[in-house]
Amino acid sequence: MSHQRTVYLIDDDAATRRSLSSHVAGMGVEAWPFAGGGEFIGMIGHLRPSCVILDIEMPHISGLEVLAELVRQDVDWPVIAVSSRGELKVAIDAMKLGAVDFLQKPLQVEELDAALELAFESLERTMAASLARQEAQERVSRLTPREVDIGLALLRGMANKSAAHELGISVRTVEMHRAHILEKLVVKSLAEAAVLMTQAGLTFAQPEDDSYRKRFALQFCLSRKAGLPAPMSRGSVRPSFRTPEGGSHRETRRLPSFRAAAGTIAG
Repeated sequence: MSHQRTVYLIDDDAATRRSLSSHVAGMGVEAWPFAGGGEFIGMIGHLRPSCVILDIEMPHISGLEVLAELVRQDVDWPVIAVSSRGELKVAIDAMKLGAVDFLQKPLQVEELDAALELAFESLERTMAASLARQEAQERVSRLTPREVDIGLALLRGMANKSAAHELGISVRTVEMHRAHILEKLVVKSLAEAAVLMTQAGLTFAQPEDDSYRKRFALQFCLSRKAGLPAPMSRGSVRPSFRTPEGGSHRETRRLPSFRAAAGTIAG
């Protein structure tokens, strides 16, 4: 790990927060407890990406509402949803809103530890992908609007002559800009440029009109002035379910576990 592992504990029950904080501390994880969803949401903009343990059944702002707000703000942190209700619908609703796992209270120590390890692994992958995307966007933002025009044309498979005809410029100008594009993107070929621009979030489908390229040209022109975001794109963490007692596995997903076992955490 390149940084201290942190988990945000969101639960309105003080005893549960204390118990969870003590348990994760034994795993070498720093706990940041929050007494409610509103308190956590108000702090999101000041928090670094970390894992979240979220109680679904809280007053005022429920866990499902917190998940919905994370989706609205495009915050892609692994969330382990917990609930004292052993209802499949609750688990499904949480998963639809992006939770990566669902555990029933009282929490089973082994299940919680396993869920946290998977969540931290997912967080590392998400952060690595986000960094790669940010670096790709920074390189692409070096291009001028004209270079974006030419680059998108070439990356759609157009020959230099065709790109020149479409853009109303000379073949020599296309060749010159092509060399500048490869230099600015720090790549050696258009194939490498395509990979980089895909990482940056661009697609190369045939546009209906010139406004397609103009929008991207404006986007990257503005990004150089405003600075680039470091997005954590949603969808990079795979949800999992735990299999209920008496149930059966279907594909590789796990359904919520409703069985009671020794080694529980207050909840």
